[in-house]
Formats: sequence, C-alpha cells, structure tokens
Amino acid sequence: AHRVVFYWHYLGNKLLTTLSNMTTNLNLTDMEVCYKVFKREVIQSIPLKENRFGFEVEITAKIARRHLKIYEVPISYYGRDYSEGKKIGWRDGFSALRCIVKYAFAD
Repeated sequence: AHRVVFYWHYLGNKLLTTLSNMTTNLNLTDMEVCYKVFKREVIQSIPLKENRFGFEVEITAKIARRHLKIYEVPISYYGRDYSEGKKIGWRDGFSALRCIVKYAFAD
C-alpha cells in the first residue's frame, strides 16, 4: 500500500485553507491540521456545533472572530492509506466548504 498524499487531497486541503484564510483574514498554512490546543476558558466560552471536518472550520472562524492569537508550530505528518483507516473523501471537502461559507457570515 502507498501513502495517501494524493494530489487531489493536497490540492483540496490548500483550497480549503486559502478560502478559510480569505474569510477569517488569517494566514494559516494548514487549517485542517487537527492539532489544536486551547486554554480551558477559551474553548469553554465558544459554543461548538460541528463535528468531523466542519469542526476545524468552525473553531478557526470563531477564534479569528474573537481576535485571539493563533500560533502555528511544525508537526510531523505521515498520512494513512485507506487500508489503515483513512476516511476523508470528497464529501468531507464539500462539507468543509459549506462550513467556510456558513461561518464567514454567522457565529
């Protein structure tokens, strides 16, 4: 089996990150990274509705709207292939896109 760093996954991630950056006025390198750390009082003060990959968009937009600082730190990533449990697909990309539009205009 080969690693899932397919061209279309990479391109989709870059597109979603760019659109998120445009609607939040941020300059993130990877909005969908999944590694996020918060102070307890910050995360408890933000009402969250989304799950799956919509969560990434929602939390990014709500943090940006509150003008809280975001720090990016490098991580190592070794993508899984589908036989190892990778589940993301094009539907998740469209769901994230829907959430980008939704949270650009609503909290």
